[in-house]
Amino acid sequence: MGPLIRGPAKLNQTGKTMRFSFPILAILLTTSTAVMAQDSSLYDPAIKHMPKDGVVKLYGAGGPHTAFAKVAAAWEQKTGQKVEIIAGPEKKWSPLAQADADILWGTSEQSMTAFLETYKTFSSDQVEPIYIRPTIIAVKAGNPKHISGFDDLLKPGMKIVVTEGAGLYNTSGTGAWEDVAGRLGRLDDVSAFRKNIDVFAKGSGASYRAFLSLDADAWITWPNWPASKDELEQVSIAPERTV
Repeated sequence: MGPLIRGPAKLNQTGKTMRFSFPILAILLTTSTAVMAQDSSLYDPAIKHMPKDGVVKLYGAGGPHTAFAKVAAAWEQKTGQKVEIIAGPEKKWSPLAQADADILWGTSEQSMTAFLETYKTFSSDQVEPIYIRPTIIAVKAGNPKHISGFDDLLKPGMKIVVTEGAGLYNTSGTGAWEDVAGRLGRLDDVSAFRKNIDVFAKGSGASYRAFLSLDADAWITWPNWPASKDELEQVSIAPERTV
């Protein structure tokens, strides 16, 4: 997970107590001052942010929402305060979040920074990093190719999916595969890995679907995916390569 931004609704302990494998997840909370000068393509100046509706609303990408749902349920039981989790591709929930978001979660620091160009009532000084999550290899359940580590992905013929924003999509997977492949400073590793990439998917949800539809061998992603999907199994990346 990465950063959070919090708003008027108080869930101050959320980021402090969560212990889930999510590059840094962050939470963003609402503030009355906008600090970003640029506008994103999703920003709609006609939408007025009015979050005080009696419900704590959290918006963000799919994947980490499984952990937030558990926290929200515990919070509701403890306090009686209703919490609503809205997850998925940003373009699906962006207008709603611009209107009533209390909290945004970003799946990496770069992803959260991109959010700040759309959600003008949130500011950078309100971002709170809450968890560092490691890159992992997701393989098919049962690990039929017997993948034991990253070097296996350099072998000819491997079918790999990577998550990549490609300058068009806000995702925590942007550049993660390149960082892992080039971690030891060997250009040949990057070249061999890239030759085995079948899909550069825009977003983790798209990566998951591509992994299944293409019957891929491996996907460089985050631990929350194999932890929440029966079709996937996790293979750890050696510490010297892990981002």
